[in-house]
Amino acid sequence: MARVIEVVGVAACGVESMEPTARALVEQARVVVGSPRLLGLLPAHPTQTRLPLPSPLRAGLPDLVSGLGEEGVVVLATGDPMVSGIGTTLVDLLGADAVRIHPALSSVALARARMRWSAEQSTVLSLVSTPVAAIRRLLSPDARIVVLSAGPQTPGELAHELVAAGWPDGSLTVLGDLGTEGESLRRSTAADWDDGPSVPRLNVVAVHLPGEHAAYGMTAGLPDEAFEHDGQLTKREIRAAALATLRPMPGQLLWDLGAGAGSVGIEWARAADRARTIAVERDPDRAARIARNAVALGVPGIRVVQGETDLVTAADHGLPDPDAVFVGGGASTGVVDAAWGALRPHGRIVLHAVTLDTEAIAVAAFRAHGGELRRLSVERAEPLGHHLSWTPARPVVQWSCTKEGLP
Repeated sequence: MARVIEVVGVAACGVESMEPTARALVEQARVVVGSPRLLGLLPAHPTQTRLPLPSPLRAGLPDLVSGLGEEGVVVLATGDPMVSGIGTTLVDLLGADAVRIHPALSSVALARARMRWSAEQSTVLSLVSTPVAAIRRLLSPDARIVVLSAGPQTPGELAHELVAAGWPDGSLTVLGDLGTEGESLRRSTAADWDDGPSVPRLNVVAVHLPGEHAAYGMTAGLPDEAFEHDGQLTKREIRAAALATLRPMPGQLLWDLGAGAGSVGIEWARAADRARTIAVERDPDRAARIARNAVALGVPGIRVVQGETDLVTAADHGLPDPDAVFVGGGASTGVVDAAWGALRPHGRIVLHAVTLDTEAIAVAAFRAHGGELRRLSVERAEPLGHHLSWTPARPVVQWSCTKEGLP
């Protein structure tokens, strides 16, 4: 039978609160792995090997795990190992069959209990390994966000981020050392936050935003002014049409080729949980601008690749295969062929053409692969003397296609 690593959650108050089965696993283990803090909570055990988790964690885990042996291995976790915990990392590394999880009460559950927030009315955001700017994606009237902190610096970083994003009246409740005798609570608005008083290393921040406040929301087609750009921007209505066809889904990857300001890739990443984007842009100034736009709109994890869109044809480039591709600039027959070949089964591709040359590429792609070919035109009312007149924008030809379940 294959080795199974037992991952045991420990509540903040210590091993005394563990249920009997979990405690027996720890007491009978040959090897116990955990953070120095958790290992320090255990009573002495002269015949038991105890090892600290490596740092950096993910890079060091394979070597640590390979030397643990076959039986009697326990890894300790704080609270629920599957809430931004070591359990999730081990499952990713070893597979679900090699790991068995024994959760304790999570800090998320404790924070909700202290705030009297239900799971249905609140959202969880982990900043353990994510930039604080990720909270911007969740900013909306009356939002209740349980934030898992990376350390004592996180509450102050959150306060400064909320002020910078235009939410100075957002409320922060810092819950320190939850579940212990030393549990603490501190409240402040973002604007009034004081970095002077110390914050416990183990803390969760409950963020509550005011109910009356302007916000972008999550629907595709953010205002053009939401993006910093130099004119190379897929305009609002056309962008919404592209995203409707690309169909963002949780955890899926988009290639945004010839990304310009990055608007399509950024909105893809905002639209679904864990949705990812790789933006390819030739111009270095625009590539830097994409990264700034991603931070400003709450998806700082977007990967920006500076280079020709034809880089996707290079075998050594290392881009993971996409679930969707948007070709907004730099279209060529080679780019379309490479993107189509890389698309996963049921992947979606959208190409926008604004010149006769790229329109010919769209028509050729339609004839080769099928899908839909449409022409999009938008007119806006603008002043003409003392009157209003419709002013048409440059039309866009859109080719879109879904790659069916190919082997």
